[in-house]
Parts: sequence; structure tokens; C-alpha cells
Amino acid sequence: MPATSAPSTQQSADHPYVLAVTGASAQPLAERALQLLLQRGRSVHLVLSRGAHEVWKAERGESVPLDPEQQQQFWRDRLDCQSGALQCHRFNDQAANIASGSYRTRGMVIVPCSMGTVGRIAAGVATDLVERCADVHLKEGRPLVIAPREMPWNLIHLRNLTNLAEAGARIAPPIPAWYTQPRTLDDMVDFLVVRLFDGLDEDLAPIQRWTGDQR
Repeated sequence: MPATSAPSTQQSADHPYVLAVTGASAQPLAERALQLLLQRGRSVHLVLSRGAHEVWKAERGESVPLDPEQQQQFWRDRLDCQSGALQCHRFNDQAANIASGSYRTRGMVIVPCSMGTVGRIAAGVATDLVERCADVHLKEGRPLVIAPREMPWNLIHLRNLTNLAEAGARIAPPIPAWYTQPRTLDDMVDFLVVRLFDGLDEDLAPIQRWTGDQR
């Protein structure tokens, strides 16, 4: 089955994105993605897995509140952004609106995505809201972008990712580019995040793109 194509702007511009974060390294990618989406006035449903809460604490030195309303305020304060629409969900709330195929979305991005999450989605197992939402996007034929964060990949990883690609997911590992001549880590993060959303026809921020004349 070919990969799911991006939705047309006319059909889905008003629908929200689902941004999911799992327990893998590279939490700053998710934070920056959320910030850029809100700054562009997008509607975002955010889900952090149980593992993401732990990894966030390890990588960023802070605890993200579990309570959805407290978490929403946490992100608004941390990102210093009041634009866009943000709804946060508990990782185990499988009665959330985004757990249903009848709730329309523009697409889902999982960044970073642990290989445990990859394996469960590929097997059709939904132990939390992240995995349930991914299953919904696949069964509804909506865009699902997965940013796997692991290195190296073993044969099981490769087969799971292949199964997801065949089911319609777009596999977009966060691999940096050096032709952009990044000067800071923030430059690299922006490049990776913007490239993730290119697959959803969303131009989040200006980046240095390849033009064929980089001399």
C-alpha cells in the first residue's frame, strides 16, 4: 500500500494536529514542534506517553504535569506563546476525543518515537493513547508521521518500520543535514522539525533548503 498522501489544505486546514511524544531521547524536537505549531496559530492535541514524562525530566530537568489543564498552562508559560489552540491529554485516556476515528484531524506526528512504540503500533496493540491514536490514523487513512529515535536499527526495528510504511505511515527519522551549515544546535533542531512537517504540507518555519547551487 502506498504511503498516505498529505491532506489538502482546503479540506483539513481547520482540523487539529495530534502531536505525540514517547519515551525516547530528543524531547527538544517535540517541544520546538509544539512551539512552532502554536506560533502559526494551529490547533494541537498533545499526548506525552508515560515514558516521555520520565525522559523529559532527565533531558530537560523539569517535570511536565500529568493533569491536562495544568500541563496546558505549563506549555503556555514555558513556550511564552498564547496563540493557537492547545489541548493536552493524559497518556492513558483512551476515552479522549482523538481516540475515535470519527474525530477529524489533519494528521499525527510522533516525535520522538521509541522503538517500543513502533513495535506495538506495528502489531496493532494499543496500550495507551499514543498507540491508539496512531492506530486510528492508520485505519482512517490519515497522515501519520513517525520519527523513530534509535541507533543502530536491528532487524526487528527494520521489519516493524517496514510494516508501518506499508500500512501508510511516513517514516521520518530525525537525521540532520550539514549542507545547511548550522551554527547552533537550535539551527539543527529547527531543520529537523520543519522537515518532519514538510510531509504534512505544513511549512513551519524558514530553513536553509537545498537549491542545487550551494557553492
